[in-house]
Amino acid sequence: MTDNDRFHFYHGKRILVTGGAGYLASNLVRLLQDVDCHITRLDRPNATFESFSGKAHIMDICADVTYNDFWKNVIPEADIIFHFAAQTSARLSNEQPLLDLSINVLPLLCILEECRCRSKNVIVLFAGTVTEAGLTTMLPVNESHRDRPITVYDIHKLTAEKYVEFYTEMGFIRGAVLRLSNVYGPGPSSSSADRGILNGMILKALKGESLTVYERGEWMRDYLFVEDAAEAFLSAGKHIDSVKGQHFVVGSGQGHSLHDAFHLVADRVAAIMGQRVEVIQVPPPPSLLPIEARHFVADSSKFKSATGWFARYFLKEGIDRTIEHYLKNPFDTKRQSRNENR
Repeated sequence: MTDNDRFHFYHGKRILVTGGAGYLASNLVRLLQDVDCHITRLDRPNATFESFSGKAHIMDICADVTYNDFWKNVIPEADIIFHFAAQTSARLSNEQPLLDLSINVLPLLCILEECRCRSKNVIVLFAGTVTEAGLTTMLPVNESHRDRPITVYDIHKLTAEKYVEFYTEMGFIRGAVLRLSNVYGPGPSSSSADRGILNGMILKALKGESLTVYERGEWMRDYLFVEDAAEAFLSAGKHIDSVKGQHFVVGSGQGHSLHDAFHLVADRVAAIMGQRVEVIQVPPPPSLLPIEARHFVADSSKFKSATGWFARYFLKEGIDRTIEHYLKNPFDTKRQSRNENR
């Protein structure tokens, strides 16, 4: 089955992607580039958008999305909205909660209100995070886990999620939330220093620099390849009647300790570059947030049952594809932030 067949649902649709120059959005648009649809990518002023050639008609808008009136000119044309725009640093959210609120909650509420006024029953798919659940006590984690967010960032993500559920229940939209685990892979790097850590380690290894892991690196993560994450959102849109009004935990279902993941990065880069970098244990900094010292593995069986989606990439293959991307796209390596063990 070709991508054009697989994503036929999106044929002729008018699609709005916020955070359109970002990591997840770039991969989603790449999957749709050969589908005859209309895509509007929206991002902050001076954003750099990736170029695509295909059947998709793509328009780019740079604007400050915190202005309420802005949405009146954008929402009326949309059939489907993928809301990826976000401030993703947990540290910054704790330091500047009002700023975080203005970015991670208010624009979404403006979108939902404009959808309500238009009465088009727009599909709205929101990118949540598995850290909304807080410090999980049992693995793997599914949707039944009680939410106990312990950062302002996660409080605001959960608040935004509840707005999506409420507006769906009221019949104003058809919405759903995908809580993503640790996403990595090809594409523009995260602008937040405490995100995109695995990509950061891959870049350090490619530069011949040692990798650092806090203590013995025992904390468990579920690494989700970014193309799998993008496909999850496209599957949710296609199966909106099965997922609307709900949130879903979306991950690979495979747990890897930081120690094992970073050593795998060193091994895979060595296989390509011919020289293996060291992985060095260092003490965690005093500023380490409790949410960073967590274990997590996703149980995505509910989402798989509703949509048929499943993660296609194991960690080794995903790392190899990310290495290949960075070797072919040196510009993206310049956008990578400093490293921390998130």
